[in-house]
Amino acid sequence: MNHTDPDRTERELTEALAALAGGVRAAPDAYRTARGEWLRRERRRRLVLAVLITVVFALATLIGLWVLNEAPSHPGVIFSGLASPQVGTR
Repeated sequence: MNHTDPDRTERELTEALAALAGGVRAAPDAYRTARGEWLRRERRRRLVLAVLITVVFALATLIGLWVLNEAPSHPGVIFSGLASPQVGTR
């Protein structure tokens, strides 16, 4: 039975991760590159959102105009021109 001490395992894991992290070197302009990329994506997202809102608004307007154009031109029952009964006031 191979029984390892939890402190020893933790220590060895910490040492291995420290050695691995010690070998990583960031590029000098990594922050500027990452920030530029993020700003580009943010601008693109806002542009796509603005175009999408414009398209939805235009479609809703066109559909509304089409529905109004398809309405019958002759007066219906509600707008038959008959006098409505007057409601008396006290």
